[in-house]
Amino acid sequence: MRFIPLIVARPELQMAIDEAILIARSEGKVPDTVRLYVFKPSSVTIGRFQSVRHDVDIEKARELNIPVVRRITGGGSVFHDEFGEITYSVVISDDYHPSLKNIQESYRFLAGPLVDALKDLGLNAGFSGLNDIVVNGKKISGSAQTRRKGIILQHGTFMYSTRLEVLASVLKVSKEKLRDKGIRSIYERVTTLEREGIKLSMQETYELLRNSFFRAFPLEEGELTEYELELAQELVEERYGKDEWNFMK
Repeated sequence: MRFIPLIVARPELQMAIDEAILIARSEGKVPDTVRLYVFKPSSVTIGRFQSVRHDVDIEKARELNIPVVRRITGGGSVFHDEFGEITYSVVISDDYHPSLKNIQESYRFLAGPLVDALKDLGLNAGFSGLNDIVVNGKKISGSAQTRRKGIILQHGTFMYSTRLEVLASVLKVSKEKLRDKGIRSIYERVTTLEREGIKLSMQETYELLRNSFFRAFPLEEGELTEYELELAQELVEERYGKDEWNFMK
């Protein structure tokens, strides 16, 4: 399996790279791949079928110069803080392990290294629901997934010092949704490593996650191919860089 070292880039390029790897893997041109990356500037991604206007405060995002990009995976709206969040991505054949044939089991298998990393820090971490990871009952990571020709793309967040006040200002979380979970504000539902008393830099967090993925999978460090890079640029121009895609709903 291939590991792509940390890439720091704009959201439209990050989403294009993930899809380019998925396409290349489905064509048999690259191996199963794990990568870690950071959105710069801080960004919002929204699920494939989401309504931007329903789930994102577009005016606040523009005021803060936070771009919004639509993913090809499902799930909800996510704030990716360049100063406090690292995203992981796994592109893998569903033949790699029996658990990958089952949706819930696949989420847990592929995000397992995140839970292991949190436990390495001495935190009480585990899975909750379909695709969330919680620490002491509060969400610290969420994942989303899509499948194409027997290949899975799963990617998700790892919040080490995300600015929750910014998250709360740009994402619209309905009072009904909070009430359903028995809480009054997003601060009661979400946490970060820093809020749990562990302060790590981006580099330290990256090394923590990298080491955990290397323990979980037979990884070798590699790089994106020219084919993937060219395909990613095409996807930016045709999809992720266009308002018609990002704001279609």
